[in-house]
Amino acid sequence: MTDMSVGHAPRTADEWRGYLVEYGGVYVRTANEYVHPRLTTEQIESHWLGSEPADEQTVAATEHRLGIRFPPSLRAFLSVTDGWQGVGGWIDEVSPCAEIDWLRNTGIGEDLIDLYTEAEQEDNEPDELLALFRRALLITSGDEDLWLLDPATIHPDGEWTAYEFAPKYGEAEEHPSFAEMFHASKELMIRIAEDED
Repeated sequence: MTDMSVGHAPRTADEWRGYLVEYGGVYVRTANEYVHPRLTTEQIESHWLGSEPADEQTVAATEHRLGIRFPPSLRAFLSVTDGWQGVGGWIDEVSPCAEIDWLRNTGIGEDLIDLYTEAEQEDNEPDELLALFRRALLITSGDEDLWLLDPATIHPDGEWTAYEFAPKYGEAEEHPSFAEMFHASKELMIRIAEDED
């Protein structure tokens, strides 16, 4: 049994600062033989897998480019680190402001939209995932799963519904917010580590 605590999802910048160091510690301790060699000595010792904070001007410029205002937990996260390199599961990194974009504007997004458009035409029924792909914001990079934020579902606290989409399985797991999705990846790392103990 490990001593890694689960805690709760962060909301504010102060909560993110402490949480990300704890998250990085879990990531470093549970890194497998493929991930561990990519970690630097500094990352292993500090448990910090982020970068410099995004200043308000950078966040505002990104929001202007996209024509939206980021949900509060993502804004708070970016004010602590402009991206994050080590994410549990099949996500390579949370993208920095400069790389956050609408899924439909990316290569993977175009491929998914084309594929699901063909399937929708064949089935002659609306596809909820296709509708999500056309409107979602992609906030991660990598070759496997995707983290998406849905501007069509904004909660009273300003948070957007978040989805982790696994193209390999064609499944989208729903979360109440970016912070909750990030936290779920930490819980998954802990569960896997405990199962291996």
